Amino acid sequence: MLKFDVLIIGSGLAGMTLALHLAESRKVGLITKRDLLEGSSTYAQGGIAAVLDTEDSVEEHIRDTLIAGAGLCNEEAARFIVEHSKEAIDWLIALGVPFTKDETHRTGYHLTREGGHSHRRIIHAADATGAAVTSTLGQKIKAHPNITELEEHIAIDLITSRKLGLPGNRAYGVYALDKQADQVVTIAAKHTILASGGAGKVYLYTTNPDTATGDGIAMGWRAGCRVGNMEFMQFHPTCLYHPHSKSFLITEAVRGEGGILKLPDGTRFMPEHDPRAELAPRDVVARAIDFEMKKHGLDCVYLDISYKPAHFIREHFPNIYAHCLELGIDITQQPIPVVPAVHFTCGGLVTDLTGHTDVDALYAVGEVACTGLHGANRLASNSLLECLVIGKAAAEDILAAPEIKLPKIPDWDDSQVTDPDEEVVISHNWDELRRAMWDYVGIVRTNKRLMRAQNRIRLLSEEINEYYRHFHVSNDLIELRNLVQTSELIVRSALLRKESRGLHYSRDYPEKLEQAQETILTPDGPAAGG
Repeated sequence: MLKFDVLIIGSGLAGMTLALHLAESRKVGLITKRDLLEGSSTYAQGGIAAVLDTEDSVEEHIRDTLIAGAGLCNEEAARFIVEHSKEAIDWLIALGVPFTKDETHRTGYHLTREGGHSHRRIIHAADATGAAVTSTLGQKIKAHPNITELEEHIAIDLITSRKLGLPGNRAYGVYALDKQADQVVTIAAKHTILASGGAGKVYLYTTNPDTATGDGIAMGWRAGCRVGNMEFMQFHPTCLYHPHSKSFLITEAVRGEGGILKLPDGTRFMPEHDPRAELAPRDVVARAIDFEMKKHGLDCVYLDISYKPAHFIREHFPNIYAHCLELGIDITQQPIPVVPAVHFTCGGLVTDLTGHTDVDALYAVGEVACTGLHGANRLASNSLLECLVIGKAAAEDILAAPEIKLPKIPDWDDSQVTDPDEEVVISHNWDELRRAMWDYVGIVRTNKRLMRAQNRIRLLSEEINEYYRHFHVSNDLIELRNLVQTSELIVRSALLRKESRGLHYSRDYPEKLEQAQETILTPDGPAAGG
């Protein structure tokens, strides 16, 4: 058995932030499914929204967040996170994150603008901000003697007092599969943090890496946590459309710097959908692209920034320029083929502003959590900010908590299971689930489509759970079990919302209700919702 003061599940920006804030006085274990830098944070291109310029203000950033969130944001959460934005950026700068500089600007840094923002407030490292941040923090983590990295480990389920037959419901760590040794290990901890990211892989097309399988949401739900607003899955409007490039995001900053969306014949279409045109919030732009693709029978639309000087494009978007050029697309000369793809899970495990969930000593931080910041639609570049601010707040809460003694925890018992006979069941169900979610729970929804998805998910869930009970666990089985659970929560939440708001657009309920209401699902309890 491994024992830690704090166990962090996930090595994205939320997990790294917690680890570094805790490690001076706590023994920290950091589980990651692949290597330390493989996660959604690393792939974040655009940047981090923060109030850094004297011409900007906290109030304006909050207002932009609330507008994008379509009336469903928790204003207290938005205020707390935005008010701490400069402090979070100063911490990253002090650690050595190489943000793009601009000596002519008051702040000394280049600030870009993205959809939904009233000011240039996105600090970035060219078009690879996530990689710059996580690689810098990753070096600090690898060098820290109090942090133990457990790479190639995937958490299976939380260990709770309820499962141990003890009073209350407190988390005491996890059972995890060591993929290299192919054995389940018991990891005990006085505090456990889910920082495992979102659930983009429940859909067929996503900008997320393969690790985004809803693990933390599913584990938290099974342990007794409420989930909130799971119907709000954000589709990024502009994912590169190319047969030889999977899940490559074209950052919103391309539109922020003047990129124009066009039909194949060169016609611009966004002004017909929204007066903010290409700088409208993501839900608006994604729906507009979806509408035009369906109307004209298109495989994609085009994002054109080629009218800008070539040196400007190469300087601001070096990674996008290089990647597209490898595929034969010179973005200084021609437009970029793009389609919407699932990008961000706005809902998640319900937490307070210190990351507390409904289970004692269990925290959720980052995309796995629902603090209320994002409401019905996340404002661009607020996600990394949330990881930083709530990550620090959770660390401070843990450091102030009284000491506890760990109970006796039994090892994982797999004496009643055998090796699987037909693993094709996993690959088939994985594919069927993601296609059903894409076809029936996409950008535009109907009750009929949602019911079809629910019926298919119910059958898949029964089959997968039976398989789980009878065979040894594997990485694919653990992820598939979590994917089907998370999909079920998304569909249940969508069926409860009898309106169109933010990222949830229903043809059956095209109007927005006057009163905004969160969708909260409670394990073994009644659901409340819009």
